[in-house]
Amino acid sequence: MPEVTIRYFAAARAAAGESTATAQAGSVKELVGVVSVDRPELARVLGICTFLLDGERVDLDADLSEGALVDALPPFAGG
Repeated sequence: MPEVTIRYFAAARAAAGESTATAQAGSVKELVGVVSVDRPELARVLGICTFLLDGERVDLDADLSEGALVDALPPFAGG
């Protein structure tokens, strides 16, 4: 299983209590499950996030490869 990095932004960072994490996961969906196990607030926030894989927007089914960088972007307010 590939080791990947996830970067958290805004509310995701607050819920995670850190700005980055590494984990082993084969898809974005699996990564979300791994990093949020036993962390219900993080799971809630990640459930509404948009994900970028190496800078490109992807859905939860996107496959991950070794060294991938996933950004978790919650909805932002403002104008």
